[in-house]
Amino acid sequence: MTQVCLNGSRGASHGALIPLSPGAMADSAADAVLAGATDVHVHPKSPCGQDTLSPRAVAATLTAIRSRVTVPVGVTTGAWAEPDPARRLERVSGWTVLPDHASVNWHEPGAEELAALLIGLGVGVEAGIRSGTDGAARFAASPLASKVLRVLAEVTDTDPTTAEATVHTLLTDLAASPHGRPILLHGEDTSTWPVLRLAARRGLATRIGLEDTLHLPNGERALSNAQLITTALAATHHP
Repeated sequence: MTQVCLNGSRGASHGALIPLSPGAMADSAADAVLAGATDVHVHPKSPCGQDTLSPRAVAATLTAIRSRVTVPVGVTTGAWAEPDPARRLERVSGWTVLPDHASVNWHEPGAEELAALLIGLGVGVEAGIRSGTDGAARFAASPLASKVLRVLAEVTDTDPTTAEATVHTLLTDLAASPHGRPILLHGEDTSTWPVLRLAARRGLATRIGLEDTLHLPNGERALSNAQLITTALAATHHP
């Protein structure tokens, strides 16, 4: 599986190519799927371009993207979009259009309750386990570990010379939990491409998009999510 992560927390300051409106996200998702993406991860935005869990924004985003693609579409539930755990639960409870899946960062306060709510709603949970946090240990102790859709193993080490060692540590920590769920492995910024190639060698699902990197492997600025997907598929078929 190759997931496209359309925008992340990036905004207008990162350039006009970042899709911020529902229509722009839908266009970008459609192009990425045409290029070979098999799943979509998106951050719905407020009118001022900030990440939001607002039911209205989530509904508009999902409706627009689903009008253009038939692959699964997931959203973030990151604490930066709503820092208060109780308010985050309230927001998600109010969603009128449900995503196919939603990422839940296991190191964040209220993760367990939020994941339980989503599972109860029939939404698949991507358990976000970030390197350098206690997420893996908390996930190993969670009664929900075997119930999530997949584990989102996120390498926050952006140094290409140490990222592979960080991947090894993260995957070893995850192996301590008998969760039995598939793993999607990805890096960010300058570790994006090395981690993506490593995921391919290990036979793991991965993702690419303007959330994770703004650049191609040669350092050139990426022109679109579709270009990143095309480049990633070429790189993983010829590691």
